[in-house]
Amino acid sequence: MSENERTVVVTGANRGIGRAIAERFVADGYRVATIYRGGDLPEGVFGAVGDMRDSDSIDAAFTAIEEHQGLTDVLVANAGINRDTLLMRMTDEEFTDVVDVNLTGTFRCVRRASKGMIRKRSGRIILISSVVGLYGSPGQVNYAATKAALVGIARSVTRELGARGITANVVAPGFIDTAMTQELPEATQQKYLASIPAARFAEPAEVAGAVSFLAGPDAGYISGAVIPVDGGLGMGH
Repeated sequence: MSENERTVVVTGANRGIGRAIAERFVADGYRVATIYRGGDLPEGVFGAVGDMRDSDSIDAAFTAIEEHQGLTDVLVANAGINRDTLLMRMTDEEFTDVVDVNLTGTFRCVRRASKGMIRKRSGRIILISSVVGLYGSPGQVNYAATKAALVGIARSVTRELGARGITANVVAPGFIDTAMTQELPEATQQKYLASIPAARFAEPAEVAGAVSFLAGPDAGYISGAVIPVDGGLGMGH
């Protein structure tokens, strides 16, 4: 199947890494859709409004995408939130809110998208994690827990659905040059840079390149893998 006959769903494509991934797939010639809560989208991306915290909403969004451009061939689960604070100050709600969006929301999307992939006996599932998930970070117990758990999802899906032509992999970005990073104080940015062997932040397009590879024909025998895009920050983890 050629790229322009394949449907990609990138959750949270309205900003940041998700937007760069969606733009890369449009440039590669795929039919691209997103599930998002609001905001403008890149040109060529079909938007279906959905809430990662609600299974019915996710199901409706996938149904709308299927009616517009067919069953999902590639799912990129990117949508996520953070509620950073130190462990002793973190409330139950700050923990469970992040889990519900980042982890359970990803599960909801994987479960829904995999139905069509099983029927077609092919599919690519790509979960966007973080170096924090394997490396750890103070003040991010909730966020790191969800990002680490995505590895378990990918590897379990690989064992469960691998014989049906479905792969599941994780991309773990490090510090990315986004609006959020640019808003950090200069001293904080320099502290982060000092810990990165590559001595620079990544561009969102570099994460998109790794995702594009995993969705393409050369990655058909890669599954259950964690691909770091972190300039060497988390190596060995």
